[in-house]
Amino acid sequence: MMNPQALKKLQKMQEDLKNVQNEINESTFYGQSGGSAVKVAVKGTKEVVSIDIDKDAVDKDDVAMLEDLIIAALNDAFKKVDKETEETLGSITSGMNMPGMF
Repeated sequence: MMNPQALKKLQKMQEDLKNVQNEINESTFYGQSGGSAVKVAVKGTKEVVSIDIDKDAVDKDDVAMLEDLIIAALNDAFKKVDKETEETLGSITSGMNMPGMF
């Protein structure tokens, strides 16, 4: 049987985690590649919101390079989502080992 104080702390932590995760999910993260030839915006849920391509900075005849730039920009944004999630949720759990959380 769990101590009532420990249960309250666990419930509070669970609520805090839920609130922070909702904030992260609603936040927009930005990534770029090729200097700033390709810029992307993604939500914390990793839903792509926008892709902006500087037409003067890319060669329209080199589709492979453009594809690589888009992938790199998306990966940059996704890494920022992961880092924010890990850092923010990690600060709430204070180093507790919680498998499957991140």
